[in-house]
Amino acid sequence: MKKKLFFLITIIIFLIIVVIIFYKNMSKISKIGHTNNSQEIVENILNISSYSATINVKVISNKNENQYIIKQEYQSPDINSQEVIEPSNIAGTKIIREGNKLTLENTSLNLSSIFENYQYISSNNLDLSTFIEDYNNDDQSKYEEKNEEIKMYTSSDDCKKILYIDKKTGLPTQLEIKHTNKKNEVYILYNEVKIK
Repeated sequence: MKKKLFFLITIIIFLIIVVIIFYKNMSKISKIGHTNNSQEIVENILNISSYSATINVKVISNKNENQYIIKQEYQSPDINSQEVIEPSNIAGTKIIREGNKLTLENTSLNLSSIFENYQYISSNNLDLSTFIEDYNNDDQSKYEEKNEEIKMYTSSDDCKKILYIDKKTGLPTQLEIKHTNKKNEVYILYNEVKIK
């Protein structure tokens, strides 16, 4: 009788342990594979603490069209930098913003300028952190889900912005900026995005 009772208790304990392990593994799998939840993906974008990306930028104005390749880095709350990689005539130009200090550098020409309390310091529309700030400050901001993509809409001052996010990866793929008063349009394609 004691042997049967001992055996029964051992089996029950073993089953409880198996159920606990199974439950923990399933919750990990569901958290990892849960990137299809649009609300969660949008929240992750809005709560980025740092990121780095290489972007292709196309600027279309009334008179011409320009294309750039830029490397961006951001660290919360207010440190970001952008370095022009192409075109070659301005390659190496860096714009570094830390709080109210703006530094312009050109590594190939060995030049550096620092501006304190620069009044246009927060008007960098090419930066993902600016989009996030605009989205959080705009009462009309919204997002929608289409197939494997999420579109986040916001506007600020004189421009409307749309950020495209891949639902599978949860990463930005494109940002469109359209100025309403001027006929300027900016298209940004995100390459090699790393978010922390």
